[in-house]
Amino acid sequence: MKTKIYIVRHAEAAGNINGTFQGMTDCEVSEKGKRQLELLKPYFADIPIAAIYSSPLKRTMATAEAVNGKHDLPIHAVYDLHEINGGIWEGNTWDSLSSSYPDLYEKWSDYPHEFCALGGESMQDVYDRMKHAIDTIARECKGKTVAVVSHGCAIRNFLCYAMGIPFSNLNDVIWLENTAVNLVEYDERQNVSVKFINDTSHLSNRDMTLAHQTWWRNGKNDQTEVCLS
Repeated sequence: MKTKIYIVRHAEAAGNINGTFQGMTDCEVSEKGKRQLELLKPYFADIPIAAIYSSPLKRTMATAEAVNGKHDLPIHAVYDLHEINGGIWEGNTWDSLSSSYPDLYEKWSDYPHEFCALGGESMQDVYDRMKHAIDTIARECKGKTVAVVSHGCAIRNFLCYAMGIPFSNLNDVIWLENTAVNLVEYDERQNVSVKFINDTSHLSNRDMTLAHQTWWRNGKNDQTEVCLS
């Protein structure tokens, strides 16, 4: 029996609209983010979710509550689902980061698998903990359908693993819209496959975040389409 895991990126929060590195900074959901959450609720209303797991940060827990909607399930906070710890990058604008740390900014943009800010964690650490966290959830919920709520960079790392893309090619994985839904399946041997990513069918264009911004875009990162496997 397949284990289905819906992986959801959090709703828009402060860092998503002011062009700052959000990371572990515990931002509240924005006004548009609140609208996104209302639109997300019907998406999961008729999906037979057996359990919900979330990063413990405010923006993810608020999103998990929307996923919960009519299900009335406990939300399990899992620390390893948190966003990358950006160390000295936390709270700084992308413009200031590009000028103050040009070499590290180039790694973030073009060679993200090599990224590690002073006082933070490496991208490899994010990849390893996300893989471990969601693999563990899949083992504990074998044969069930569950939801996991996490963050853009963190989910991107897990999708790199789930899609079978070499970690050095992390930039081949698209950035996700806020509240975008992804679905992976685990078989009985714990092999994972991706069914779809970046589903924003619950959002209108005006309710999207990345579709109306340019500050985050860079080369291969300028991707918002839905990819199916």
